[in-house]
Amino acid sequence: MIQRTPSRIEARIAGQDGPGWQELLAGSITTPHALLERLGLAPEQWLAGASEGHRLFPIRVPEPFIQRMEPGNPDDPLLRQVLPRLEERQEVGGFVRDPLQEAGAVQATGLIRKYRSRALLMVTGQCAVNCRYCFRRHFPYDEQRLGPEERKRVIETLRHSPEINEVILSGGDPLAVNDRLLAHWASEIAQVPHIRRLRIHTRLPVVIPQRVCDSLLQWLSHTPLQVVIVLHVNHPAELDSATRRALGYLRAAGATLLNQSVILRGVNDDVQVLEQLSEALFDAGVLPYYLHAFDPVAGAHHFHVDDDQARALVRQLLARLPGFLVPRLVREIPGHASKTPIDLAP
Repeated sequence: MIQRTPSRIEARIAGQDGPGWQELLAGSITTPHALLERLGLAPEQWLAGASEGHRLFPIRVPEPFIQRMEPGNPDDPLLRQVLPRLEERQEVGGFVRDPLQEAGAVQATGLIRKYRSRALLMVTGQCAVNCRYCFRRHFPYDEQRLGPEERKRVIETLRHSPEINEVILSGGDPLAVNDRLLAHWASEIAQVPHIRRLRIHTRLPVVIPQRVCDSLLQWLSHTPLQVVIVLHVNHPAELDSATRRALGYLRAAGATLLNQSVILRGVNDDVQVLEQLSEALFDAGVLPYYLHAFDPVAGAHHFHVDDDQARALVRQLLARLPGFLVPRLVREIPGHASKTPIDLAP
């Protein structure tokens, strides 16, 4: 049984007296030139390629995430995740717009069913940061908008699906939605008798720690559902003091914190980086959960790491870390009943 904090939780994180999370989100950098200028990188060297990629998939980076990047370093692992590159224009065989074939898994508007006991709810198409490797960078979010009538149909679909015991809030990033609406979703879902858990897949507490605010903590700490928050951290430099404090407030609200990473060339395809990531996550109260093999999404082939290298890295992690700190290397294969573990045998 998860113990919930009964009293009011107040988030006291760095930047509390400054801009709120919505203001920080609205003030995100949305042009390659602004990002390059902010980090002191020569536009004449990087702007042409960044602009080409930006036209295919717009850039969005919030200031708290930028502050963790190294100025003047074009190979900074956080910058690499968000800066468009000329390679995004290249068409490469096997890299497709819908690598997980999610279009065929939509059960109702906004509701995706890929697994028997879990349903994924596309709360929003908005993210706080547009990661260049995103497997949903081509997803038709406009077709999955959830108005009042669609929300009612989602709840009715859940009520008539007794095999579902867990709802996953996803997107986009569900925490890009205001807490009034999220609290309403949590309340409606909690009234479906067979649903036990609410899982939230989010990057927002990492890229904008100020998102962990009083209103979020209040509805999280009062829902009767077990809450699991799955973060997305790829590199230890993403975890700063403000983020660690924010994650502590989420734990105090009763949430179980897990992390899933994607193995990315030039970001974390290095055993020392992955080791430091697992240690940093656990120090912050987060359990490493999955290390995803790269989903072959069109426009992101330059991040691809082959399975042999991924296996070798995880085998090295097993020799360096206790087993509970080694994330499971998995691949999502369309049509399979679960994530598929990748065999580590040589």
